[in-house]
Amino acid sequence: MTAATDYTLAELCIVAASQAFANEGEVLATGIGVIPRLAASLAMKTTNPDLMMTDSEAWMLSEPNPIGSRSEDFVPATESWMGFSRIFDNVWSGKRHAMLGPTQIDKYGQSNTSALGGTYEQPKVMMLGARGFPGNSISHPNSFFVPSHNTRVFMDGECDFVSSIGYNPARLPRGHSLDDIDIRLVVTDLCVMDFGGPDHQVRLVSLHPGISAEQVQENTGYEVHIPGEVPPTAAPTLEQLSIIAAMDPHNQRAHQIKDNPPGDRS
Repeated sequence: MTAATDYTLAELCIVAASQAFANEGEVLATGIGVIPRLAASLAMKTTNPDLMMTDSEAWMLSEPNPIGSRSEDFVPATESWMGFSRIFDNVWSGKRHAMLGPTQIDKYGQSNTSALGGTYEQPKVMMLGARGFPGNSISHPNSFFVPSHNTRVFMDGECDFVSSIGYNPARLPRGHSLDDIDIRLVVTDLCVMDFGGPDHQVRLVSLHPGISAEQVQENTGYEVHIPGEVPPTAAPTLEQLSIIAAMDPHNQRAHQIKDNPPGDRS
């Protein structure tokens, strides 16, 4: 496959994030947000044809839907009904992989989508809420996408509010172990990481063009495990860019992430 030379940072992140779902077999992919949704769609069209997706309503799809408005004659490739009861069965069976964008991610891989600052009773900022993330985090694999890698997201200490469980033994529910936690990939505008370092330490997997390991560490509030040689994040292929364009005909991806070379965001 021919690597492209002209692509955006958003497209690089979509391709990198799609690797979270590659060769995973028949699991339900839930991409929350434009880039995670396009990443799952790309994986379904390339590296994992067995991947399952829904139309975000109540139907399974044999082909991913394009995002944004569609023509009046558009007919989705629906296969079967997938209501909430089946979604929950799917979640608890472990046959699901969600990718979301938390406001905070701490050194344990715990995430916060609920509240910032203040106290539990009176936070300074209220957000989406934990919703299904506590159960998701102990039931099936999860990945994260962060459009702006900085020390406010990857913050020092524990999350202000723990919405999803990570590799923190003190937070594990009764009957669960660290082996039940599966955080696959963390894709940001600087790099790709995972929690495959010593004792589940966050680890640098690849660096986006023009980014150094020092920049990643400067913009992370805790120590990043940096292996000897960190490869560059693979550039999109022409085929991948064509699929992304078809799945995002209104170019919503262009508004999700800054395309200028990132500097120190601490």
